[in-house]
This record gives sequence, C-alpha cells and structure tokens, in this order.
Amino acid sequence: MWYTINGEIMELKYAKKFKDRLIGLMFKKNINYCLCFSKCNSIHTFFMKENIIVVFTDKNKNILKKVTCPKNRILFCKKAYFTYEFPYYTKDEEINYILKSNS
Repeated sequence: MWYTINGEIMELKYAKKFKDRLIGLMFKKNINYCLCFSKCNSIHTFFMKENIIVVFTDKNKNILKKVTCPKNRILFCKKAYFTYEFPYYTKDEEINYILKSNS
C-alpha cells in the first residue's frame, strides 16, 4: 500500500513470508518504506544499518508503545499484535496517518 505524505511517497509493506519476517530491515540502507509484522510483539535491531522507529499496536491499531530505536537492541511489548518498523525520519503525524488509513 502506498501513501503520499508531504510530497514524499512511502510504501507500507507486510512481512508475511518467513524470510521477510526474519530479515526485516536488516542490512538495508536509505530505508524509504515501512514494514508491518502481524502477530509480533518483539523485534531486534541487530545488523541494522540505520536507526528506526518501532511502533507496537494492538489488533485495532491503537499505539501501545513507540520507540526511536538505535541499532543492536531488543524490543518487546507483551500486549502488541502488530509491530511496525519506520525509517528514523518519519514524523509522528505521518505514522498516525498510516496507521489510521490502514485500519
């Protein structure tokens, strides 16, 4: 799914396959899309080339936890159903717009 935010185009991709869920945004530079993991309440940022913003939500896309995360960390949110990884430069209003539009 594609979104235009402040003239910038950002794609929301879903990590459905095992390989996509395993790799996520690892080893990627110049990230220009966001990634959604369903049925996921923890991630790690080992082998990341850039910092990212991680958003944990419940099934209704209500934000439970939002963290600007440096590389080489483990994050979890026990009650989360969806986990989103956004580029580090994504603004709060852009994140909220994508989550609300994607409901």
